[in-house]
Amino acid sequence: MSKFIDRMAANNAQNGFYGQDILSVSQFGRADLDYIFTVAHEMRVLVERFGSADLLHGKLLANLFYEPSTRTSASFMAAMQRLGGQVIPINGVQYSSVSKGESLPDTVRTLESYADLIVLRHPEVGSAAIAAQYCAKPIINAGDGVGEHPTQALLDLFTIVEELGDVTGKKIIMVGDLKFGRTVHSLTKLLVNYDVEFTFVSPDILRMPQDVLDVVKAAGKQATITEDVHNCIADADVLYVTRVQKERFADLAVYDNLKDRYVVDPALMGHAKPNMIVMHPLPRVNEISYAVDSDPRAAYFRQMRNGMYVRMALLAAVLGKA
Repeated sequence: MSKFIDRMAANNAQNGFYGQDILSVSQFGRADLDYIFTVAHEMRVLVERFGSADLLHGKLLANLFYEPSTRTSASFMAAMQRLGGQVIPINGVQYSSVSKGESLPDTVRTLESYADLIVLRHPEVGSAAIAAQYCAKPIINAGDGVGEHPTQALLDLFTIVEELGDVTGKKIIMVGDLKFGRTVHSLTKLLVNYDVEFTFVSPDILRMPQDVLDVVKAAGKQATITEDVHNCIADADVLYVTRVQKERFADLAVYDNLKDRYVVDPALMGHAKPNMIVMHPLPRVNEISYAVDSDPRAAYFRQMRNGMYVRMALLAAVLGKA
């Protein structure tokens, strides 16, 4: 095990992420992605062989979540603890000084006094960038409203690499809530680094935002926009499904009309390639039938576990131990 750790620690000063904030997928080029995925794969091997390591022994993470979270919060905590570090979990901000009116800048300046880095989820777009302006310790964006979710995009892309072996030449279908789904925004912006084709499937009211479509166009990638998943499922290498997010709707009647528009079930899967993968950032509601879970193409729980490996890689890199 010591040789394994020494090999990862050898790149301490050269990873380019040491002491840096992780705020947006725009920070990552192909070389950065290759580096993070190489380290994430090593973290996977580390966990499978040894369970944990002491790479981050003595380091402390503040997990600051203004919105409810299961997977993201738990996976960051697990990632830090798997690497020998400790966590200050702050998941119920209604019980903290925030309920007394404390500002985000003051909250992060308080936590930097105790922790070596801060993972932040906040309902407002741009909140992570604001926090980074006031905090001397690294900030990792764990989702800012309908803006970005960079670590989710990284684990999604890592899953495609692990499942299919390569990204080049793949046809990516994204279906569901593409307007409010920050995961598909960030993943699309990462995927333009590769030679891929996009199909965006949604009701017109939930179509992919124009700024994301502009990124695709500027990168010279082909994109098809449609409302019918049946027209494109046969060509898909990746079917990325998102739930219609009830919490983003002021008018619940509109939500009720849209929530079950797309359902991935065995009948739909019968039209897909035998080596296609189905992904979902979770949680799901009705958009993927439980009957699909036993299909080997259902990658969403493997995708979820990959999140821990990618976040282990990021934590180690930012703290100079990757």
